[in-house]
Amino acid sequence: MTRVSLVPASYVFLRRHGAVLLQLRHNTGYMDGYWTAGAAGHIELGETAVDAAIREAREELGVVIEPSGLNPSTVMQRTDGTAEPREQRVDWFFVCDAWSGEPTILEPRKCAELAWFGLDALPEHVPDYERLALDAVREGHASSLLSFGF
Repeated sequence: MTRVSLVPASYVFLRRHGAVLLQLRHNTGYMDGYWTAGAAGHIELGETAVDAAIREAREELGVVIEPSGLNPSTVMQRTDGTAEPREQRVDWFFVCDAWSGEPTILEPRKCAELAWFGLDALPEHVPDYERLALDAVREGHASSLLSFGF
């Protein structure tokens, strides 16, 4: 049996008046030109998914989120869909309706723009796996378990 690497990450969808904040990625080498979660990143050694979500929101957007402000939406296990994937990922998606500060681009070398989108009016270029997570948010599914690429 071949074992694969597991890469964990946390994603934060800030939500205001029925819209979610997305960032337009650029200069990263991954999903450039796509709209993705306002804040997201790998979970570091010793961090929980909640800790990582709070840290990424602070580092990328300059907002402060209390742990109680994060609502778990989806946990997704995913892979690239090939017959022999080189890794698998596990992604925790959170929705946040309350934070301190105004979201601002703090990593301009990775983020070209921030914009609010209605859940029924998402831009065309959203990664398929994030669109699946946003569909769960739109449909009101709380704590759903999803898989992608299998």
